Amino acid sequence: MLSSLSLNFLQDLGPGLVSFCCGRGGKEGEILDRLGRADQMGGDAATPPPPPLCPSSSNIKWHAGCVTKIQRSNLLRQKGCIVWFTGLSGSGKSSVACALETRLAALGKLAYVLDGDNVRHGLNSNLGFSAADRAENIRRVGEVAKLFADAGLVTLVSLISPYRSHRDAVRSSVGSPSFIEVFMDVPLEVCEQRDCKGLYRMARAGVIKGFTGIDDPYERPLRPEICLRAFDAGDGSAVSLHSMAQTVVDYLAQHGFLSSYDCSGDAGAPAAAANGSC
Repeated sequence: MLSSLSLNFLQDLGPGLVSFCCGRGGKEGEILDRLGRADQMGGDAATPPPPPLCPSSSNIKWHAGCVTKIQRSNLLRQKGCIVWFTGLSGSGKSSVACALETRLAALGKLAYVLDGDNVRHGLNSNLGFSAADRAENIRRVGEVAKLFADAGLVTLVSLISPYRSHRDAVRSSVGSPSFIEVFMDVPLEVCEQRDCKGLYRMARAGVIKGFTGIDDPYERPLRPEICLRAFDAGDGSAVSLHSMAQTVVDYLAQHGFLSSYDCSGDAGAPAAAANGSC
């Protein structure tokens, strides 16, 4: 219940405000709800649970836009896709994604990075690291990335995304040709040595539970489109961020993602031209 101090404070503000907050019944619970906070001085005031997600409805339908994906992509002279970086914490996902975005910008190509830490500041700020929350984290980011790709952007996603089934679900939703899985194949011991955020140290000390690679599994991709390693297989020298980014750029160029759709009537073009997409 509310403490006498809290009630006196509200009464000091005027009876009109108390009536507004409490309603005709003057219930304390309504005061808490209206103020959006719980007074802990009373000891038994509980924080109200977050509102439930909107249930799925059979009364909603997809509204098709008037401008097609091909038209948007041709405006940008590129094809929208998702480049999904996966790997252990400290494997270099965000660093390579940033280097890749910089390289693409230099080439006049529009890209955007959806970083795992960044999305948890806003879009996914209400999610933790339980198995269910991790699944929802991937699902949300996958849906946003899908929209970005549909808009014509080269969308760079940097997430540990430890479970194969979660990544495969995004691939299935997007369509395999437009989903490019990049596996940061960096050994655990190398990631621990880097430990830029001190997370491995805390996980080893038991401060962090369920940390990927320590007491929670990481499932390696079975057939990633691109595999990036920290060290050259030949001479063992360290591979630079620029070199890793260029490997991805080369893949995108070779598979046509850095050019417009062909609307000239050549192979693959007639259908696009016929429906007014070009």
